[in-house]
Amino acid sequence: MLQDILPHVYHSDYAVRKPGDDDIMILQKDNQVLLVSAPALAPSSDGMKEEQGGEAPDAGCGFQLPTVSLIRKYCPGAAEHAFYLFSIDEQGYYSAPASSWEQDLKKDGCGILVFKSVMVLREMEKAVCSFSGAVGWQLANWYDLHRFCGRCGRETVHSEQERAIICPSCGHAYYPRISPVVIIAIVNSDRILLTRYNRSGYRRHALVAGFVEIGETLEDAVRREVMEEVGLRVKNIRYIESQPWPFSSSLIAGFSAEVDGDPTVHLNTDGGEELSEAVWMERSEVEIEDGSISLTWDMIRKFKNGTL
Repeated sequence: MLQDILPHVYHSDYAVRKPGDDDIMILQKDNQVLLVSAPALAPSSDGMKEEQGGEAPDAGCGFQLPTVSLIRKYCPGAAEHAFYLFSIDEQGYYSAPASSWEQDLKKDGCGILVFKSVMVLREMEKAVCSFSGAVGWQLANWYDLHRFCGRCGRETVHSEQERAIICPSCGHAYYPRISPVVIIAIVNSDRILLTRYNRSGYRRHALVAGFVEIGETLEDAVRREVMEEVGLRVKNIRYIESQPWPFSSSLIAGFSAEVDGDPTVHLNTDGGEELSEAVWMERSEVEIEDGSISLTWDMIRKFKNGTL
């Protein structure tokens, strides 16, 4: 899954430190992240990646995460105003406020740096690149969204003691928030309920899932989402595993549940429905998508193998 980066180790501890040339810079705007485009990946005569000024994690999909040395070359303001996010092994990951680099990117010669959808990070060949890029984007986006205080409107500052944003005017502190999500493998004897989202361009199978509401337990969210989406009652709800999912700032909790009573599916058709299809599929009929980094497919794989 996305978080499976062994033998590398993720260090989330907060620190105040300066970046080194070989550290990584995560610059984002909205749902995009700044990457090094394919032309910059060609090795020079000495075997090093010429534009990188050193080695950076290889994206494996035509893009790389930019090193601090590269960002310093094209966006010196970003390197000067860099702030620490986290480390993987000994390599640090940093970001910087948009005001320190937006004008630099408009200059000639920055063509090797391109903004791409954050979803490109899911396509990186090395797990450590997908995970670090996605978590870096999530944190950088959180900092960007809290430049001003939601209580009094004044500009905020970064805490130097912990990962928090402080309003110097009213004293309110903001911490990263994670939205809990439940995802459910609904089973009926030797069958699993697979769904498709009612979303243009997305045709992969999925499982019923949804955000947990205020005041709900995870188990209550399971029952509600299953009833809302496919009109089924469930029993024997059992926790399976979890996954951080930076793309929606979520922590996903995976559950299995058995159908309680009639297994006939009734899709929600009250306008704005999320699902276009929900079908029961025999264990032998399930086709596994190799290489998927999502909890969805890890749970489907467990069902296929009889270990769910």
